[in-house]
Amino acid sequence: MTAPSTHLPLPTTLSPSKIAAFTNCPLAFRFSVVERLPEPPSPAALKGTLVHRALELLFTDHAQGERSRQAAQDALERAWAEVLADDEIEGLELDEAALSAYLADAGVLVDHYLEIEDPNTVRAVEQELLLSVDLGGVTVRGIIDRLDELEDGTLAVIDYKTGRSPRAQQARSRFGGVQMYALMCEAVMGRRPSVVRLLYLRDRVVISAEPTEQSLRGVRQRALGVWTAIERACESGDFRPNPSGLCGYCSFKPFCPAFDGDPALAAATLRAAGEPSLPVTAMGVDPGSLLT
Repeated sequence: MTAPSTHLPLPTTLSPSKIAAFTNCPLAFRFSVVERLPEPPSPAALKGTLVHRALELLFTDHAQGERSRQAAQDALERAWAEVLADDEIEGLELDEAALSAYLADAGVLVDHYLEIEDPNTVRAVEQELLLSVDLGGVTVRGIIDRLDELEDGTLAVIDYKTGRSPRAQQARSRFGGVQMYALMCEAVMGRRPSVVRLLYLRDRVVISAEPTEQSLRGVRQRALGVWTAIERACESGDFRPNPSGLCGYCSFKPFCPAFDGDPALAAATLRAAGEPSLPVTAMGVDPGSLLT
């Protein structure tokens, strides 16, 4: 049984990640996006943020010809220092040895990036580019990891991925987010990117697609369709679970009816849990010592 019918507030904006979240599991979307219930920090998500920031610094702090492996690792060290300063490691249950392995793996991902492409040949015109577009009365926002200008003067949308690359039959479905970015670029800049690329750092795999009028029309229609479904769910309170392999990573699983949980208990239980503890001690941690 799902939660009792009730009118819930609509999200103020839509984004590629929200579209994916609702599609993957409407109930988890309700908990996370609509009710904004607290979730424990995700080591994988933080590692992704860390690596993204390191690659951003590699391009912003180093000119073409200076983007070496050492420069990339120095950028990672600086990114880690920023994480420590912002207390973003709160709640990660990692002792010193685990934390060292964690950071070493982030270093591997950064090294893998330099095996995928030569950053000294890249002309990045924008990084962490925030775009906002009105799409049929819905505000869609998104952040592009990197926007390149190619030799022929066209644009390329680049999206870094720190997880595993998809199987061949799944690859096409992974382009929804970057195709949305291409649609947003066309709407804001008046230029449709000639290519969108997903760089899977873990497996050193690059998959690309060419945005077309037909593909962008499909992205637009899908986004509006998801928004309509979100509106209906918020009005009725009917957010149904969608069990899948992702359930093993879901912090709301104990409250999911697919696993004999009660959604009505989620808000009170999670908010009563209070602030997470701080098993990882940031004090006295030298960023460089853990990245070498």
